Amino acid sequence: MRPLALFFVAVALAPGQTNYQATADKLIDAALASNTGLNRLEFLCYRIGSRLAGSKALNDAVDWSVAMMGSSDLDNVHTIPVTVPHWERGEESAELLEPLVKPLFMLGLGGSIATPKGGITADVLVVSNFDELEKLGRAKVAGKIVLYDAPFTDYDATVVYRVTGASRAARLGAVASLVRSVTPRSLRDPHTGAMNYTATDVQIPAAAISVEDAIYLHRLQETGQRVSVHLTMEAHKEPDADSADVMGEITGRELPKEVVVIGGHIDSWDVGQGANDDGSGAMAALEAISIMKKLGLQPRRTIRVVLWTNEENGGRGGVAYEEWAKAQGEKHIAAIEMDGGAESPIGFDLPDGNPMLAKAKTVAALLKRINADKIVSGQGEADIEPLMNDGVPGFGLRTVMTHYFDYHHTNADTFDKIVPDEFRRCAAAMAVMGYVLADMP
Repeated sequence: MRPLALFFVAVALAPGQTNYQATADKLIDAALASNTGLNRLEFLCYRIGSRLAGSKALNDAVDWSVAMMGSSDLDNVHTIPVTVPHWERGEESAELLEPLVKPLFMLGLGGSIATPKGGITADVLVVSNFDELEKLGRAKVAGKIVLYDAPFTDYDATVVYRVTGASRAARLGAVASLVRSVTPRSLRDPHTGAMNYTATDVQIPAAAISVEDAIYLHRLQETGQRVSVHLTMEAHKEPDADSADVMGEITGRELPKEVVVIGGHIDSWDVGQGANDDGSGAMAALEAISIMKKLGLQPRRTIRVVLWTNEENGGRGGVAYEEWAKAQGEKHIAAIEMDGGAESPIGFDLPDGNPMLAKAKTVAALLKRINADKIVSGQGEADIEPLMNDGVPGFGLRTVMTHYFDYHHTNADTFDKIVPDEFRRCAAAMAVMGYVLADMP
């Protein structure tokens, strides 16, 4: 166990201590009555829009977030510079040519290369998993467009086809890779997301197609039909671009160099509006600390909100923040991120074996009235992972996630999907957990 984790256990809230209930209720009441966070999220979605790393829209969102933190009268509002990757989608399309001509619903995967000018026309080979691909071997894969029709089981298990599928197919001579969108439900809406190339395999274009189209092509193959597709993509990388994390805080009244950080990521994919992923998390965290300020609450330790950049296709914002905080000589007591959409909150997760699990459950009990009092096993979130690697306890806000993966990384991730009361309860949960961890004796 790292010394920082030991320090945290030493100051943790004693089991059974409930003297924060009155303060928790004030924070919950204020969050449930406020429209400020919702109004900010609506502006972010409707007036700024999607915010992929390297885009002007992301820089606009950073500047606007600085102004919003200033208007909440937070302390030490500033940006932490981050150099981010810059990937451009360009024009793209996929068309079925055989056994009939019809367009396919597709989105290129983030980080993919382009097709040759004029596109690629090739037969499609559909597989359900990597084992099927390997058993077919190079003789049957070479020259084909490989389609992974892998049904959604859970995100971590299924996303591997999106992330590594292209290189696995290229290793056997495929000319392009398609993946069934990583979602349990679909209305012909493809889901984008990041993919990675290995250093040793040929790079081939990679895209996602809708669930319905993946099932359709798979069934055609099963009935003995030849399946041919024309794929065109202009995707390419530009030089790295300038971006920034945004932060503001309420300085601790007794221990200002000890910090509890809450936040979400301000970037999104270049489709939809990034409403649930993760405008809602960023604005709920900002709402949480704004409510503390409005109520005149100043915890013993510093409570800080950070809107991280480049979570979607690089994770550089989380790394930059950890490096910045380390240079300040700060002790992070806890890190809390909301990056699972703004549906009804059920509580928070902590990694298995975390030494403060029992204490976290005691704090979470303060949220029982909004049914957000559970502490479950989990791995936090991506932007706080660098802090967690340093021994900082990392919490991920958990919601019911009934519909999150329906519009995750799609054109349908728009503000109209946000349910106001559910968003307010997420903000309330972030406020209570963040404040109590920062104020506990």
